[in-house]
Amino acid sequence: MKLACAITLASASTASAFVPGGFGRRATALKMSAAPESGPVEESRRGFVQTSVAGAAALTAATLMPEAALAAKSTAWRQVDLGISETLYDISFDPAEKTHGYVVGAKGTFLETKNGGKSWTPRSFSNLDADEEINYRFEKVSCLNDEVWIIGKPAILLHSKDAGKNWERVPLSPKLPGEPNGIIALGSGEAEMTTSTGAIYSTVNAGRNWKALVKETIDATLNRISSSGVSGASYFSGGIINIARDADGTYIAVSSRGNFYLTWSPGDDFWIPHNRGTPRRIQNMGFVNGKAANGIWMSLNGGLLQIAKGGDLQADTPDFQSVPIKTGGYGIIDLGWKGSDEIWAVGGGGTMYTSKDAGKSFKFDNSADDIPGNLYQVKFANNNGFVLGSDGVLLRYSGSV
Repeated sequence: MKLACAITLASASTASAFVPGGFGRRATALKMSAAPESGPVEESRRGFVQTSVAGAAALTAATLMPEAALAAKSTAWRQVDLGISETLYDISFDPAEKTHGYVVGAKGTFLETKNGGKSWTPRSFSNLDADEEINYRFEKVSCLNDEVWIIGKPAILLHSKDAGKNWERVPLSPKLPGEPNGIIALGSGEAEMTTSTGAIYSTVNAGRNWKALVKETIDATLNRISSSGVSGASYFSGGIINIARDADGTYIAVSSRGNFYLTWSPGDDFWIPHNRGTPRRIQNMGFVNGKAANGIWMSLNGGLLQIAKGGDLQADTPDFQSVPIKTGGYGIIDLGWKGSDEIWAVGGGGTMYTSKDAGKSFKFDNSADDIPGNLYQVKFANNNGFVLGSDGVLLRYSGSV
């Protein structure tokens, strides 16, 4: 399936299977307003279950990782009380206004901070019906120079030009290949959007027109080069997950089956598939310290972690080296770098690990021992650090271990 080279939203004559356009429809103007404060949470069976889960998780951690039971309580991370129980998916701070940021999550969760994440205010879109808004799962948010982009499911794309004061809903064509799964604000009306089938689009006029950067969807590319020797690539018809982008526009993505991964660099016509080099399924991948030139990290089922130094994205199977990290079987879901030497890893069961020697060794951190559920993302930006998880968990970095 070929991707159109350019996408013009205003003209139906340019419609193709890869056009994320509104075909002349105007963007819907939205205004943001503060959500009413919720009342106190009553004791319930859910509270009992969460307490039981926390106790079980702590007991399991102590059994599998004895140092967890013996170590003094770490204060490297402190939980921020958001007063919600929905899963959080993404966080973004504006580099131009370092204390201003946003968090998005399930059931229409949209929070804003203006004090560096010390406290958060629930927001809502007044022109979206309340019953409609709660059905959306906002998954990605990105901001730069007072410009903010949000994507969610069912497929929705929201854009603000004035630091979130007013919003417009950017139309998306039902013929869009896959679902939007990534958005990056590049400033002055520019952005890049990715989809679950590997399409990458760029806009320079706030979403009125989009240009396709990849000529084929991933399944078309893999089926065309099925003799490449990439395990699991033949007759591929799935999607991609956990897509990541570095500052220079290079992407890495994991196949939905976790049996291989792909990379794309600016100027490439197609995604390049790579063998994972291990029988274990890939949990997640990303770039070392956020830059492809530094290397690639890969987490695998069973709590294993590997890093390939250097930026050779053309290699079929880069030279991944195992990282000494004792997780007790808990999977590593995300890694975050605070500088070149300090690394944090988060994962299932509220587990956290830290390295102070650029990944040569990792040590268990018990900051989240009493928090049930999974930790999905760790991100450092503007001298702030945050961890997002299930059940409305948001941790803020304090730096004192």
